[in-house]
Amino acid sequence: MNKLEEAYSWVLEARKRAGEIRWWVYEQITLKLADGVRYTPDFAVLTVGPRLEFHEVKGYMRDDARVKLKVAAAMFPFKFLLVRKNGQGWDIEEVK
Repeated sequence: MNKLEEAYSWVLEARKRAGEIRWWVYEQITLKLADGVRYTPDFAVLTVGPRLEFHEVKGYMRDDARVKLKVAAAMFPFKFLLVRKNGQGWDIEEVK
């Protein structure tokens, strides 16, 4: 886990303790996008809904990572979020 992902893990842990989410894990779920193509989101998050979300934390995003994220969002019936640090807070964008 890099420093940015670690900082976001503290956000998720605080949300879990506050009862906003039920559970989260780091890089524990890998999705198969095509033969020989896999995508492992940074965080899998189970909301109180319950709903499974995938959170991708990026400081910088290469084109191949963006393509994999968009393909995964189109293929699977889960919510995919792109998370970026913004000063003291976080910008969170739903990927469709």
